Amino acid sequence: MDVITLTKENLEKEHICCAISNNKDCQVAAKKAWIARQLDAGLMFKKCDVRGKCFIEYIPAEEAWAPILAEGYMYIDCLWVSGKFKGQGYSTLLLDECIKDSRAKGKKGLAVLSSPKKRPYLSDPDFLRYKGFQLADTAMPYYELLYLPFDKTSGKPQFREQVKTPQSEQKGFVLYYSHQCPFTAKYVPLIENLAKDKGVPFQAIRFESKDQAQNAPSPFTTYSLFYNGTFLTNEILSEKKFEKMFLPNKIYNSPLTSRCRENRKRLLYPKYFMLSAN
Repeated sequence: MDVITLTKENLEKEHICCAISNNKDCQVAAKKAWIARQLDAGLMFKKCDVRGKCFIEYIPAEEAWAPILAEGYMYIDCLWVSGKFKGQGYSTLLLDECIKDSRAKGKKGLAVLSSPKKRPYLSDPDFLRYKGFQLADTAMPYYELLYLPFDKTSGKPQFREQVKTPQSEQKGFVLYYSHQCPFTAKYVPLIENLAKDKGVPFQAIRFESKDQAQNAPSPFTTYSLFYNGTFLTNEILSEKKFEKMFLPNKIYNSPLTSRCRENRKRLLYPKYFMLSAN
């Protein structure tokens, strides 16, 4: 299987896997604009020569839009193989490409954001541990920073202190996000409009630089939703899912699924939730 590396020369014509559409689509346009700005910082986007979600994206940790301290490491933004391409060795192929490239560039190892169990938009911990990744650091309520050192002398990466216990000083719903994932370009405005129509306080704050992202209040700078200062989720939500999970009439007055009960506890008893997560 051939692996294609995106460059300034081929970015316009190549599809970007996670959003397959024409360049006029808001998701594709936002993601390609984000990639174009990061290429000079060392961003690598490698994809299998197929039409689907089968790619890896990584960048020197010092340039990553992530609140971590990992000098000399390469940081994996995203490794995504889905659908009919799963189970065919493509994840290993792409990870091996990243390892080979990172070694050639003199890096100490790889770092990646994950969790104890598989969660939406976070890298699969079972696959990473199978490939030799180890736990470097943790952050509330479920984040893990995994790393793959290339030698025994490589120090451990760590989260920046401000994200160890994610919180925001803003009131109401506050969403911190970036265009590192193309889906935010579509779904963030939809949720903003829904909240406005419902009269719900909602503020969306987009990170537009590495420095802003590295000083984020939560480890996942692509999408982190808070309510009255308490972290809720990193999952990029559709309008229906946001309304079902979080809008007040749903949280307080309707029968609750187990997922909604967890979200209700986050909103009503944030201190208890943070303690119970320990």
